[in-house]
Amino acid sequence: MTLGSVTSEVSPKDRFVTVYGRKPVLEALTDYDLRVDKVILAEGLRGSIIDEIKEAAADRAVQVQRASAHRVKVLAGNGRHDQGVLADVVARKMRPLSDALADPAHAPRTILLLDGLTTPANVGMILRTATAAGIDGIVVPHRGVASLDPLVIKASAGVAFHAPVLRTRTAGEAAELLTEAGYPLFALEASAEESIFDADFGPRAVFVLGSETAGLSDDVQARVAQPLSIPMAGGVESLNVASAAAVLCFELLRRKLTS
Repeated sequence: MTLGSVTSEVSPKDRFVTVYGRKPVLEALTDYDLRVDKVILAEGLRGSIIDEIKEAAADRAVQVQRASAHRVKVLAGNGRHDQGVLADVVARKMRPLSDALADPAHAPRTILLLDGLTTPANVGMILRTATAAGIDGIVVPHRGVASLDPLVIKASAGVAFHAPVLRTRTAGEAAELLTEAGYPLFALEASAEESIFDADFGPRAVFVLGSETAGLSDDVQARVAQPLSIPMAGGVESLNVASAAAVLCFELLRRKLTS
Protein backbone atom coordinates (compact mmCIF):
# COMPACT_ATOMS: atom_id res chain seq x y z
CA MET A 1 0.00 0.00 0.00
CA THR A 2 1.20 3.51 -0.78
CA LEU A 3 -0.12 6.93 0.14
CA GLY A 4 -1.11 7.48 -3.45
CA SER A 5 -3.27 4.35 -3.42
CA VAL A 6 -5.43 5.66 -0.57
CA THR A 7 -8.43 7.69 -1.68
CA SER A 8 -8.30 11.36 -0.80
CA GLU A 9 -12.07 11.57 -0.37
CA VAL A 10 -12.73 12.13 3.33
CA SER A 11 -15.43 9.95 4.87
CA PRO A 12 -17.88 11.51 7.34
CA LYS A 13 -16.44 9.07 9.90
CA ASP A 14 -13.12 10.88 9.49
CA ARG A 15 -14.68 14.32 10.10
CA PHE A 16 -17.28 13.83 12.81
CA VAL A 17 -17.62 12.32 16.26
CA THR A 18 -21.12 10.88 16.48
CA VAL A 19 -22.80 11.51 19.83
CA TYR A 20 -25.91 9.52 20.69
CA GLY A 21 -28.41 9.58 23.54
CA ARG A 22 -30.76 12.41 24.49
CA LYS A 23 -28.69 14.00 27.27
CA PRO A 24 -25.30 13.78 25.45
CA VAL A 25 -26.83 15.34 22.31
CA LEU A 26 -28.43 18.16 24.31
CA GLU A 27 -25.11 18.78 26.09
CA ALA A 28 -23.29 18.95 22.73
CA LEU A 29 -25.82 21.47 21.41
CA THR A 30 -25.45 23.69 24.48
CA ASP A 31 -21.63 23.60 24.38
CA TYR A 32 -20.72 26.57 22.16
CA ASP A 33 -17.11 25.40 21.92
CA LEU A 34 -18.40 22.57 19.73
CA ARG A 35 -19.66 22.79 16.17
CA VAL A 36 -22.61 20.46 15.58
CA ASP A 37 -23.16 19.55 11.94
CA LYS A 38 -26.60 17.96 12.26
CA VAL A 39 -29.02 16.18 14.58
CA ILE A 40 -30.98 13.08 13.60
CA LEU A 41 -34.13 12.05 15.48
CA ALA A 42 -36.08 8.82 15.15
CA GLU A 43 -39.45 9.28 13.50
CA GLY A 44 -42.31 9.78 15.95
CA LEU A 45 -40.01 10.60 18.86
CA ARG A 46 -41.58 13.13 21.22
CA GLY A 47 -41.22 14.46 24.76
CA SER A 48 -39.95 17.45 26.69
CA ILE A 49 -36.25 16.70 26.21
CA ILE A 50 -36.84 16.18 22.47
CA ASP A 51 -38.41 19.65 22.39
CA GLU A 52 -35.34 21.00 24.19
CA ILE A 53 -33.06 19.36 21.63
CA LYS A 54 -35.02 20.85 18.73
CA GLU A 55 -35.04 24.29 20.35
CA ALA A 56 -31.29 24.15 21.06
CA ALA A 57 -30.65 23.07 17.47
CA ALA A 58 -32.83 25.90 16.15
CA ASP A 59 -30.96 28.43 18.30
CA ARG A 60 -27.72 27.40 16.59
CA ALA A 61 -29.20 26.89 13.12
CA VAL A 62 -28.31 23.19 13.25
CA GLN A 63 -30.22 21.02 10.80
CA VAL A 64 -32.56 18.45 12.37
CA GLN A 65 -33.37 15.39 10.28
CA ARG A 66 -35.82 12.55 10.85
CA ALA A 67 -35.02 8.90 10.13
CA SER A 68 -36.39 5.51 11.05
CA ALA A 69 -35.48 4.16 14.47
CA HIS A 70 -33.52 1.40 12.74
CA ARG A 71 -31.55 3.92 10.68
CA VAL A 72 -30.66 5.88 13.82
CA LYS A 73 -29.35 2.70 15.44
CA VAL A 74 -27.25 1.91 12.38
CA LEU A 75 -25.80 5.43 12.26
CA ALA A 76 -25.10 5.46 15.99
CA GLY A 77 -23.51 2.03 15.86
CA ASN A 78 -25.17 1.22 19.18
CA GLY A 79 -28.47 -0.60 19.38
CA ARG A 80 -29.10 -0.16 23.10
CA HIS A 81 -28.21 3.36 24.13
CA ASP A 82 -28.94 5.69 21.21
CA GLN A 83 -32.45 6.56 22.55
CA GLY A 84 -33.46 7.51 19.02
CA VAL A 85 -31.21 10.59 18.99
CA LEU A 86 -27.78 11.33 17.55
CA ALA A 87 -25.68 14.30 16.51
CA ASP A 88 -22.60 14.65 14.34
CA VAL A 89 -20.07 16.91 16.04
CA VAL A 90 -17.24 18.33 13.96
CA ALA A 91 -13.85 17.12 15.18
CA ARG A 92 -11.63 19.92 13.88
CA LYS A 93 -8.32 18.09 14.26
CA MET A 94 -9.52 14.67 13.05
CA ARG A 95 -8.35 13.59 9.60
CA PRO A 96 -7.30 10.48 7.70
CA LEU A 97 -3.78 9.27 8.44
CA SER A 98 -3.01 9.33 4.72
CA ASP A 99 -3.78 13.06 4.62
CA ALA A 100 -1.51 13.72 7.60
CA LEU A 101 1.36 11.93 5.85
CA ALA A 102 0.83 13.48 2.42
CA ASP A 103 3.20 16.40 3.03
CA PRO A 104 6.39 15.10 4.70
CA ALA A 105 7.47 18.61 5.66
CA HIS A 106 4.39 19.05 7.85
CA ALA A 107 3.72 15.44 8.86
CA PRO A 108 3.34 14.60 12.58
CA ARG A 109 6.60 13.88 14.41
CA THR A 110 5.30 11.86 17.35
CA ILE A 111 2.38 9.47 16.82
CA LEU A 112 0.56 6.97 19.00
CA LEU A 113 -0.99 3.96 17.28
CA LEU A 114 -3.80 2.20 19.14
CA ASP A 115 -4.05 -1.51 18.36
CA GLY A 116 -6.84 -3.65 19.80
CA LEU A 117 -7.82 -1.30 22.65
CA THR A 118 -11.49 -2.05 23.11
CA THR A 119 -12.11 -0.53 26.55
CA PRO A 120 -13.63 2.94 26.08
CA ALA A 121 -12.18 4.24 29.36
CA ASN A 122 -8.64 3.44 28.23
CA VAL A 123 -9.09 5.03 24.80
CA GLY A 124 -10.64 8.15 26.32
CA MET A 125 -7.88 8.56 28.91
CA ILE A 126 -5.18 8.06 26.27
CA LEU A 127 -6.74 10.75 24.07
CA ARG A 128 -6.79 13.16 27.02
CA THR A 129 -3.23 12.42 28.11
CA ALA A 130 -1.73 12.47 24.62
CA THR A 131 -3.40 15.77 23.79
CA ALA A 132 -2.24 17.31 27.07
CA ALA A 133 1.35 16.19 26.37
CA GLY A 134 1.36 17.65 22.87
CA ILE A 135 1.53 14.39 20.92
CA ASP A 136 1.13 15.26 17.24
CA GLY A 137 -1.23 12.45 16.25
CA ILE A 138 -3.16 9.54 17.72
CA VAL A 139 -4.16 6.83 15.26
CA VAL A 140 -7.57 5.44 16.22
CA PRO A 141 -8.54 2.79 13.63
CA HIS A 142 -12.19 2.29 12.75
CA ARG A 143 -11.88 -1.45 13.38
CA GLY A 144 -10.47 -3.21 16.42
CA VAL A 145 -10.51 -0.17 18.71
CA ALA A 146 -13.32 1.28 20.82
CA SER A 147 -15.46 3.70 18.82
CA LEU A 148 -15.32 7.41 19.60
CA ASP A 149 -18.67 7.28 21.37
CA PRO A 150 -20.10 8.95 24.50
CA LEU A 151 -18.21 6.53 26.77
CA VAL A 152 -14.88 7.49 25.20
CA ILE A 153 -15.86 11.16 25.21
CA LYS A 154 -16.73 11.00 28.91
CA ALA A 155 -13.47 9.24 29.78
CA SER A 156 -11.55 11.91 27.85
CA ALA A 157 -13.45 14.69 29.67
CA GLY A 158 -14.52 16.02 26.28
CA VAL A 159 -11.00 16.15 24.84
CA ALA A 160 -11.97 13.55 22.21
CA PHE A 161 -13.67 16.35 20.24
CA HIS A 162 -10.39 18.29 20.04
CA ALA A 163 -7.73 15.55 19.99
CA PRO A 164 -5.43 15.17 16.92
CA VAL A 165 -7.06 11.89 15.89
CA LEU A 166 -5.86 10.15 12.72
CA ARG A 167 -8.12 7.56 11.11
CA THR A 168 -7.48 4.37 9.16
CA ARG A 169 -9.48 1.21 8.65
CA THR A 170 -7.20 -0.99 10.77
CA ALA A 171 -4.06 -0.76 12.87
CA GLY A 172 -2.31 -2.98 10.33
CA GLU A 173 -3.08 -0.51 7.54
CA ALA A 174 -1.73 2.31 9.72
CA ALA A 175 1.48 0.40 10.47
CA GLU A 176 2.01 -0.18 6.76
CA LEU A 177 1.46 3.46 5.83
CA LEU A 178 3.71 4.69 8.62
CA THR A 179 6.63 2.38 7.94
CA GLU A 180 6.46 3.18 4.22
CA ALA A 181 6.59 6.87 5.18
CA GLY A 182 9.82 6.22 7.10
CA TYR A 183 8.57 6.09 10.68
CA PRO A 184 10.11 3.49 13.02
CA LEU A 185 7.55 1.71 15.18
CA PHE A 186 8.26 1.25 18.89
CA ALA A 187 6.07 -0.94 21.08
CA LEU A 188 5.73 -0.97 24.86
CA GLU A 189 6.66 -4.41 26.14
CA ALA A 190 7.27 -5.27 29.78
CA SER A 191 10.13 -7.68 28.99
CA ALA A 192 12.03 -5.35 26.62
CA GLU A 193 15.66 -4.73 27.60
CA GLU A 194 15.77 -1.05 26.65
CA SER A 195 13.56 1.42 28.49
CA ILE A 196 11.69 4.42 27.15
CA PHE A 197 14.03 6.64 29.17
CA ASP A 198 17.19 5.40 27.42
CA ALA A 199 16.15 4.75 23.82
CA ASP A 200 16.91 7.09 20.93
CA PHE A 201 13.71 7.71 18.98
CA GLY A 202 15.09 9.92 16.23
CA PRO A 203 13.31 12.96 14.78
CA ARG A 204 9.98 11.17 14.30
CA ALA A 205 8.54 7.94 15.64
CA VAL A 206 5.41 5.91 16.22
CA PHE A 207 4.60 4.31 19.56
CA VAL A 208 2.21 1.36 19.48
CA LEU A 209 -0.14 0.69 22.38
CA GLY A 210 -1.62 -2.79 22.26
CA SER A 211 -4.25 -4.77 24.09
CA GLU A 212 -3.29 -5.78 27.63
CA THR A 213 -4.70 -9.25 27.02
CA ALA A 214 -4.10 -10.00 23.33
CA GLY A 215 -1.02 -7.86 22.74
CA LEU A 216 -0.35 -6.51 19.27
CA SER A 217 -2.03 -7.74 16.11
CA ASP A 218 0.20 -9.79 13.80
CA ASP A 219 0.24 -7.14 11.06
CA VAL A 220 1.49 -4.52 13.50
CA GLN A 221 3.90 -6.77 15.37
CA ALA A 222 5.66 -7.64 12.12
CA ARG A 223 6.52 -3.97 11.59
CA VAL A 224 7.76 -3.09 15.07
CA ALA A 225 11.37 -1.95 14.93
CA GLN A 226 12.07 -2.12 18.66
CA PRO A 227 10.23 -3.03 21.88
CA LEU A 228 10.62 -0.70 24.87
CA SER A 229 9.88 -1.14 28.55
CA ILE A 230 8.95 1.08 31.48
CA PRO A 231 11.13 0.25 34.51
CA MET A 232 9.08 -1.33 37.30
CA ALA A 233 9.83 -1.64 41.02
CA GLY A 234 8.10 -3.17 44.00
CA GLY A 235 7.30 -6.41 42.22
CA VAL A 236 4.85 -4.70 39.83
CA GLU A 237 4.94 -6.40 36.43
CA SER A 238 3.28 -3.78 34.28
CA LEU A 239 0.94 -0.79 34.15
CA ASN A 240 -2.54 -0.38 32.76
CA VAL A 241 -2.23 0.68 29.11
CA ALA A 242 -3.61 4.16 29.79
CA SER A 243 -1.14 4.65 32.65
CA ALA A 244 1.73 3.39 30.50
CA ALA A 245 0.67 5.81 27.76
CA ALA A 246 0.79 8.68 30.26
CA VAL A 247 4.35 7.80 31.28
CA LEU A 248 5.40 7.59 27.63
CA CYS A 249 3.67 10.80 26.52
CA PHE A 250 5.20 12.92 29.26
CA GLU A 251 8.65 11.43 28.68
CA LEU A 252 8.29 12.59 25.08
CA LEU A 253 7.20 16.02 26.30
CA ARG A 254 10.17 16.17 28.70
CA ARG A 255 12.57 15.45 25.84
CA LYS A 256 10.91 18.11 23.69
CA LEU A 257 11.17 20.74 26.43
CA THR A 258 14.81 19.95 27.26
CA SER A 259 16.14 19.52 23.75
